Order: sequence, then structure tokens, then C-alpha cells
Amino acid sequence: MSSCERRTRLTRSLRRTQHASTARHLRNCNKPLPPASTEARICSYECTFCAKCVDAILFNVCPNCGGGFVPRPVRPSTNWKNGNYLGKDPASTTVKHRPVDPASHNQFAMPIKDIPPHQR
Repeated sequence: MSSCERRTRLTRSLRRTQHASTARHLRNCNKPLPPASTEARICSYECTFCAKCVDAILFNVCPNCGGGFVPRPVRPSTNWKNGNYLGKDPASTTVKHRPVDPASHNQFAMPIKDIPPHQR
């Protein structure tokens, strides 16, 4: 088995156990988020927040790790290749509504918000 095949199998295994990147609701505002939405933002740990919260409340600072956010990729709904699609690895139905306390987050985020995420 090649290293590429091992990575592919590991990736599939992780996808089956970690579905944060396609969570149906966002953590802070609890806005419903279908898998095809382009409004979601994720950090490197796949904490999910809506674009509005990331910009207006979080200042592009993840309240859990301090990293920045990027648009969440949309998982294909069609099986284009090797069973890597939403039908095989469906989005999580678990709601993770964890509102961020603005005062606490401001205290955490203000010292680092102007540092580019790749330098934090």
C-alpha cells in the first residue's frame, strides 16, 4: 500500500469520526448551516462560526485556539470519485451551540487580533 493510499484511508476514517466542518448549526449565533452553505468559517481545528460572527464579534480570532478563520469547504454532494461525497460521509446533525461571551473574548482577542493568523 502506497503512502498516498494510507493517507486516503486515514482521512476517510477521520471524516467518519469528525464532522465539525459540516456542522448544521454554528457555535455562536446558532444560525442553521446546510452543508452547501458558503457562510461558514472554520479555524484549523474546524471550530465553525458564521462569517458575520467571525468579522463582527470574534475579530478573526478563534475563541478556542486563537487562530484565524477561512471559508469552510463545501463537501461534494455528488460521488465524483472513490466515494468521497456527502452521501457517504453525511454532515453531522449534532447542534453545538456555544455562545461566546463578548467581554471575555475581547480580553482574549484584543492583544492578538492584529497579528496575522499565520504568525500567531
